[in-house]
Amino acid sequence: MAKRIILRTGEALVEGELDYLCAEPEIVIGELDGPVGTALATLLGDQVKGHTKVFAILNSDVQVKPVTLMVSKVTVSDARYTNILMGTVQAAIAHGVLDAVRAGDIPRKKAEELGIIYSVWLDPSILKVPKGKIDHAGLFNVHREATAKVIKKALAGEPTIDWLLKNQDTVEHFFHQQGLEGNI
Repeated sequence: MAKRIILRTGEALVEGELDYLCAEPEIVIGELDGPVGTALATLLGDQVKGHTKVFAILNSDVQVKPVTLMVSKVTVSDARYTNILMGTVQAAIAHGVLDAVRAGDIPRKKAEELGIIYSVWLDPSILKVPKGKIDHAGLFNVHREATAKVIKKALAGEPTIDWLLKNQDTVEHFFHQQGLEGNI
């Protein structure tokens, strides 16, 4: 019997070549019969206009496991944005979850027992890109990679407290640094 995963958290960042090709997911992962399962069910039943929660799917009628609930960090009010988020990005997240199972980061025997709440960010500047000019392959790859990365970090407990204490004074928050330089 695999060890219980009550609740783990993770954050990751993957950037592509273009400004809108950036994924910064935050997740909570844990057993469906624990606090993560309760939170997942509550979120799914508590839909809010502009922040609809949906499952990560390979395609309609093909939900991935572990069950993964996508929660947008951005208020969604544009049909084009919705189609990108619940098209390319949703598929990428689904593939990233399965990549994490395939890599062994999520134990295969736990795939039916775990749930993931996935806070997803799609850069709103994507709407400034002319129709037909969005790099959907790049967007897919960035979100797929970020998904596998965030799951691996969450389940490995990364960063560790020892690493954080050792590196606290050398890690600069990007936007804090930008503020110090007068760029924001």
